[in-house]
Amino acid sequence: MSDQNPYEKLGVSEDASFDEIQDARNRLMEQHIGDGKSTEVIEAAYDAILMDRLRMRQEGKIKVPERIRFPETRVQSLPKESPTKSEQSPAWLQRMLDRPTRADVLLPGAWYLGLSAASVFYPATGDQVLQLALVVGVGISIYFLNRKEGKFGRAVLFTLLGLIVGLIVGGLVANWLLSSVAFINLSSNQFSTVLTFILLWLISSFLR
Repeated sequence: MSDQNPYEKLGVSEDASFDEIQDARNRLMEQHIGDGKSTEVIEAAYDAILMDRLRMRQEGKIKVPERIRFPETRVQSLPKESPTKSEQSPAWLQRMLDRPTRADVLLPGAWYLGLSAASVFYPATGDQVLQLALVVGVGISIYFLNRKEGKFGRAVLFTLLGLIVGLIVGGLVANWLLSSVAFINLSSNQFSTVLTFILLWLISSFLR
């Protein structure tokens, strides 16, 4: 055998099993850690042996275990791109959503809870109080949203959208709910105001 025989480079015989070849390769790689030239020689010899075994398998001379990966098939084992990327939420939605801290949730929540209590327990005829509470609630939402990103216009836009949606949806739901549920002793305006506060709390806490 010549000096270029890959089996001799790995220190195994030509009839060695695949396990013996792999063990020899791994042992030599450990012995030559940090020696780039030697590791290249070892890898080249290992690949040459695998190619030789592949040729023999194609000729029907040997049976190769399925777990053996030949050099020309290694590229197929590269990790595929994770399919979850296409399943992630859109970029515009990620820019809007926030991961609030406990304080970011509880602090505006305490304000809106107090405003809701004032709206519910105040006499149903006190529409001026409800209007004042809404003004305060709008200011709170703008403050907490603007504090996160420093974008005042964005904070005003989200708050106004929440205010409009809350009042419209609250009015529609109140007409149906209050007429069908007798024990809810609230006026339509009170119900709409409380629902708006809940929506503003969600916006100020979980958007940015």
